[in-house]
Amino acid sequence: MKTFDQLGLSEETLQVLKQKGFEVPTPIQEQAIPVLLTGKKDIIGQAQTGTGKTAAFGLPILERLKKDTRAVQALILTPTRELAVQVAEEIHSLKGKKRVSVVPIYGGQSIDIQLRRLKKGVDIVVGTPGRVIDHLKRRTLKLGHISYLVLDEADEMLNMGFLDAVREIMESTPADKQILLFSATMPPEIVKIAKKYMGAYQTIKVTSGGLTVTKTDQIYFEVSKADKFEALCRIIDIEEKFYGLVFCRTKRDVDEVSQHLIDRGYDADGLHGDMSQGQREKILNKFKRNTSNILVATDVAARGLDVQNLTHVINFALPQDPESYVHRIGRTGRAGKEGIAVTFVTPAEYRRLQMIKREAKTEIRKAKLPNIAEVIKTKKARIKAELEEIANAEPERDYTAMAQELLKHNEPTNMLAALLQYTFQDELSVKNYVEIEQRAAVDKKGKTRLFVQKGKADGLTRKKLINFITEKCRISPYKIRDVLILDKFSFVTLPFHEAELVLSSFKNAKKGSKLLITKAKTKTKTKTKK
Repeated sequence: MKTFDQLGLSEETLQVLKQKGFEVPTPIQEQAIPVLLTGKKDIIGQAQTGTGKTAAFGLPILERLKKDTRAVQALILTPTRELAVQVAEEIHSLKGKKRVSVVPIYGGQSIDIQLRRLKKGVDIVVGTPGRVIDHLKRRTLKLGHISYLVLDEADEMLNMGFLDAVREIMESTPADKQILLFSATMPPEIVKIAKKYMGAYQTIKVTSGGLTVTKTDQIYFEVSKADKFEALCRIIDIEEKFYGLVFCRTKRDVDEVSQHLIDRGYDADGLHGDMSQGQREKILNKFKRNTSNILVATDVAARGLDVQNLTHVINFALPQDPESYVHRIGRTGRAGKEGIAVTFVTPAEYRRLQMIKREAKTEIRKAKLPNIAEVIKTKKARIKAELEEIANAEPERDYTAMAQELLKHNEPTNMLAALLQYTFQDELSVKNYVEIEQRAAVDKKGKTRLFVQKGKADGLTRKKLINFITEKCRISPYKIRDVLILDKFSFVTLPFHEAELVLSSFKNAKKGSKLLITKAKTKTKTKTKK
């Protein structure tokens, strides 16, 4: 295996790579960079997300850009706005001290902002086909002097219906440019584009089997469709630090799964194409910063999302084809770490799973879901370890003094047990789970999120709401969790049985009465403006 200093890169670029912690090039980088640096051939690169292809084309482009020109020298087309932003950020991080301007342009962002940036002069534009066409028609983006045209994730642009726009853009560029086409798969339509618009080109292929098997432990669980959510919760809870992507087939499934996870207290978000750009960026930033550790998404919404150190990729729905499977699980097991790819398979889908194994040339082993006792045992061990760590680090004086005061008049074991019960009774309750064979009882052992008509503007506080519920419904305050007081309304979570008591007590209350409590509705879809 070669090192970066054997690929023909400048010393300045090698220092940038060293600072970023890049040690050795990935296969696509090792093969593509020397060819692109010569500028003599176009390239077709067949590689999945996560193989380092952005640096594979970004580094040579940065090396060969002309200095002090206000003309656009490189155009990179991507299928989604998320990928456009990500590619722009990655290239910006690779430029080091070079005076290079990189601008992403995409639908959903104010076109006025983009116009101001383009007017100042830009070296590299990263954009979605639709918005690039908009600027070409306005004559605010001129491609007459570009030296590089990159088609990133060309097969996905085909799937999203952008092929005509891509052809129109390519015909607006000069003939003496270098074309770099990257695609996970090579359908006939993509091959036709290559033959029509590209000159002499070199094909570089990183095989799917080599991408996944060595770094990803692939397992599947055979469960009924109704049991998938219960299985998902167990997998999350058995892990010490779960940080993963959950793939669903439809936008509706994303909404339902993400909302159910939130209702059960997980730090989860959903991502799909019906969300506004502001929502999408907020959700992606939370996930990248690890302030949320579970992202439920469709394949299209997750395209271009390159997050390091994922522990899991969960196929909540079995993908339609081997390429999609390989593309999904290639997101975990990066940076030399082993990740876990989990697939839920219903009995009716077993034959399709075998086809995916055969075509992807990979082994996916069958595993047994952890039972309730195993999950609770794991949680207890985790809590014990965390408490021991705090104790060894010497707790703060205020807590030590409080502990000494409590122990003066109470038996130590009982007092510690009471503290554990007070703090962890929800987390360690077997009522959070149900044996999968007894699925009919799951709702009665879950939690319910309730909507409260009043909020801060009505003088409602957390303490007032808890007191009101406990006094009216005779429910222990320790059962009331996740209280959220907003301006005009509030939310609270209760175990199923207690929630039913509350709903029953307030079912005859009318709007305008002292308090109205109903079952919270799931998230509604946000439609994008056309």
